[in-house]
Amino acid sequence: MWIHLSTDADRELLCEDAGLEWLARQLQQDVEVLAGQIGPRSVLDQPEKLTQAAQYIQHRLEGLGYSVVRQEYAAWGQRVANVAVERPGGSRKNQIILLGAHYDTVPGSPGADDNATGVAALLALAERLTQAQPSRTVRLVAFANEEPPFFQTNAMGALVYAQQCRNRGEHISAMLSLESLGYYSDLPGSQQYPTPFGWMAPSVGNFIAFISNQRSELLVRQVTAMFERAETFACAGAALPELVPGVAFSDHWAFWRQGYPALMVTDTAMYRNPFYHTAQDKPETIDWRRLARVVRGLTAVVQELAG
Repeated sequence: MWIHLSTDADRELLCEDAGLEWLARQLQQDVEVLAGQIGPRSVLDQPEKLTQAAQYIQHRLEGLGYSVVRQEYAAWGQRVANVAVERPGGSRKNQIILLGAHYDTVPGSPGADDNATGVAALLALAERLTQAQPSRTVRLVAFANEEPPFFQTNAMGALVYAQQCRNRGEHISAMLSLESLGYYSDLPGSQQYPTPFGWMAPSVGNFIAFISNQRSELLVRQVTAMFERAETFACAGAALPELVPGVAFSDHWAFWRQGYPALMVTDTAMYRNPFYHTAQDKPETIDWRRLARVVRGLTAVVQELAG
């Protein structure tokens, strides 16, 4: 088990930064489309909205100049799709850095934090990679059906995709699951933890977390250090047993099952956000500037991982 905490103050939070403000507005626009205009996105709750979200993501990626690959499959009598693009690598093109975010929600929730923020971050990272010339290939995938009752079943989009990667013999060097990135609070007691970790961790929910299982400890150590070097934003990194509630609760789980190193980037969702999995998970609850700072830090992480 490995746990690392960084409590750096948000030294740039009040600084003027035109680039950061522009990024925050871009993220807000995508979240407001997904969680505001489209709303709940689930096979169990208005499946046409799930399809509409996939179409929006595909349109955004094509608008950035990418060729989109759709992996379609059947789930509970409906056609759903994983939506993928990639930036081909150079000297190490067979090594893949994979970024993923699920675009579905639990029934009845507009899913602004969970997980329109993850999808918006994925789209922002895709835009920042359009002119990149990475050594390793960078692949970005929007997954269907992460939420229950599909989670950890054969209808889970990330599991369908990870199995295809393994069947193709693809070498995924690192998978980063972007899972609920936009809810922050400076109030004492705003951060909770699974037992028994609360005594050793900050009680204020103003940081981003990088979480892996023990097999992916090296990856989570590397990514946490990369983020710290790039962005003065409080973060935590931990490699924990999968049985700890929440550690496996996203798309990275599917890649663990296929033997790939993977981690989750998260605001910790259910341990912080009172609107988690409710009808109140709306765009107005998101801290856009802090979300932008996380994406800015992740941009540097991806650039370093991709060489």
